[in-house]
Amino acid sequence: MEVSIVIPSLNPDKKLLEVIHGLLDVGFQDIILVNDGSDAAHMDPFRQAQALPQVTLLTHPSNLGKGRALKTGFSYFLEQRPESAGVVTVDGDGQHAAKDILACAREMVRLGDYLVLGVRDFSQPQVPRHNRWGNRLTCGALRLVCGVRVRDTQTGLRAIPAAHLRAFLQTRGERFEYETEMLLETRRLDIPIAQVTIDTVYQGETQTSHFRVVRDSFLIYRMILRFAVSSLGATAVDFLLYSGILLLLDGRGSREVRLLAAYLTARIISSAINYTVNRKAVFRSLAPVGQTLRRYYLLCVCQTACSYGLIYLLTELSRAALAGEILWKVPVDVLLFLISYQIQRRWVFARIGKNSSKS
Repeated sequence: MEVSIVIPSLNPDKKLLEVIHGLLDVGFQDIILVNDGSDAAHMDPFRQAQALPQVTLLTHPSNLGKGRALKTGFSYFLEQRPESAGVVTVDGDGQHAAKDILACAREMVRLGDYLVLGVRDFSQPQVPRHNRWGNRLTCGALRLVCGVRVRDTQTGLRAIPAAHLRAFLQTRGERFEYETEMLLETRRLDIPIAQVTIDTVYQGETQTSHFRVVRDSFLIYRMILRFAVSSLGATAVDFLLYSGILLLLDGRGSREVRLLAAYLTARIISSAINYTVNRKAVFRSLAPVGQTLRRYYLLCVCQTACSYGLIYLLTELSRAALAGEILWKVPVDVLLFLISYQIQRRWVFARIGKNSSKS
């Protein structure tokens, strides 16, 4: 099986050699070990590993982070193993059993195009409560905000087909956040995900686990925060134009005409700004511009009609004066913001292909 192992390592102990020998025992013949700037006191495991003919040692002069170490391994693989099927990333601390690593590699070869995750079973009794709830939080957020369904967001055991490695080399992140960024990229790049349940091993994870939950949650919610900033910017333009036109037209013509004129002018200008920012900065869509433009403005028309209809209904029911016509726009737009985010993520800026997952 032409699959390479990539192990990023910083200041390892004897467990690193146990991991390597376990991999050799189950048949792996190409191990790319990346020393990410370890200190002099932890060089012995690297020297012993380098003596094995199946191990290639790459070294960073200083600590650059797990993400950069993985990218170094990916780059070497792409340059030196052009005919191989892909890589499996493995942590060097013994958390991944060799049989599980082999199972993920086989699943990747069988499926061909899937990113395969080795996922832990968080329902098992030995799993600390904070790990269980932290994983539920990040998995739920990843699914809701990004549309990526996985059962373990923090797993370092990942089998990656060679065809996807160049894209993951461009994924942002140099340290631990890179693993979460990789999952976020799967949706944009339309990379399907398969999941293989593995043994659950914990070795005293405490504060680090708490930090990862907070950090990963921020990375996940960053997309909706960017969407909010984009929407708020467009909304500010929309609101100022809308209010200014209503003030100019105060007392002229019927309520229906005033509202419609203000809405259409403000929405045309603000939507052009919002579309550009969302496509380039929020969803970073790879879908064709013509496709996203048509879908965006179809959504925009529907959203404008809903917003106009709701505001007109609410101002009529409340018998609102000019101030009410302006203020009713705020709660209506907040509601439509939440709905619009999901529609834009799932449909407007989605690629023609549909990301899928297997368990």
